[in-house]
Amino acid sequence: MNYFYTFPLVFLMALFSFLLIRPAESVAQKSEAAVKQLLEDRDEEIKELLGPKGTEYTQGQREKLKNIINGIIDYRAMAQFALQDTYDTLSEEEREEFVDLFSTIIRDQSLNKLDIYRAEVKYEEVSVEGDKAEVRTMAHLEDVRTPVGYTMKYTDNNEWVMTDMIIDDVSTAASYRRQFQNIIRKKGFDSLLETLRKRAAK
Repeated sequence: MNYFYTFPLVFLMALFSFLLIRPAESVAQKSEAAVKQLLEDRDEEIKELLGPKGTEYTQGQREKLKNIINGIIDYRAMAQFALQDTYDTLSEEEREEFVDLFSTIIRDQSLNKLDIYRAEVKYEEVSVEGDKAEVRTMAHLEDVRTPVGYTMKYTDNNEWVMTDMIIDDVSTAASYRRQFQNIIRKKGFDSLLETLRKRAAK
């Protein structure tokens, strides 16, 4: 057997198979079904860890809840949206500190009202266009129905992340942008950063 010719042939066949499989996998991951499955799995994992109402949690369980609830949030994208043009004027060190403080505050706030994660969730619409996804759900807890939506994007790491959460028609990212821009206009970015440092330290 002539291995000089056989090796390139085997290599080309393997490469051809790779090129055939990868696009199919990518399309599957970018489908509406993939987005819905990701959110359903997250919801189920949160509910399992929450347990019945009134459950007391250890610090370890609280940290795990934070990780599950916030694990697919793109804090950098939300922070950049909230800061608008100010983000481009910051040094890399300032950006990193801001994103870190921003994510700490959101993670801590996510445990303030854990009962909302016990709600029954109905998926009303999941749409995917390229690397962007829009999700509309209705959360039903006791006698209260709350519309909850998500905007998501597909990253270079081949995973979906949240860039915004719309609760009862109020955008989380837009709310932070209004708050932050108001402080920046009146007192400057340094004042905003100091405010976040204090909130994150609580």
